[in-house]
Amino acid sequence: PLGFFDPLGACANGDKENFDRLRWVELKHGRVAMLAVVGYLVTYAGVRFPGAEDIPSGFAALDNLPDMVWAQMIATWTMMEAANQDQYKAPWGINQNALGESPAEFQGDFRNGAIDFNWDTLSEESKWRKRGVELNNGRAAQMGILALMVHEKIGNLGDILPLSHN
Repeated sequence: PLGFFDPLGACANGDKENFDRLRWVELKHGRVAMLAVVGYLVTYAGVRFPGAEDIPSGFAALDNLPDMVWAQMIATWTMMEAANQDQYKAPWGINQNALGESPAEFQGDFRNGAIDFNWDTLSEESKWRKRGVELNNGRAAQMGILALMVHEKIGNLGDILPLSHN
């Protein structure tokens, strides 16, 4: 529903390349936030991986993670950052491979020919609608994870989430 919303004038000069980069950053942060909200709610409900049953949820988990878990998380984030790019352009946009031209229609389009959910069969109107839905869901998730973190720090998270098994 927001469409183009630029209250700070970050794209006031009409630079399409800058707008596309900022839109990609917003899309990426939205995707991460959607996963964060689900992860936060699942761990707050008491679901844990085997061997991590004693690690609390929320911010308290940060002080209780073993060093090797931190190392694994950093390695995973690094690999995800390298892998979640347009592989036709190679990592970080340097075309050093022989894959040819990218089929991506926009930054963040990671179709690989195997898992594309029939994107090519959709009308342009449907594609724009689905992109808008993902963008708005990401925006909502960013606000959602922020709200969860704020309410945890305030101390009233249990009042709004009555499913704690901490």
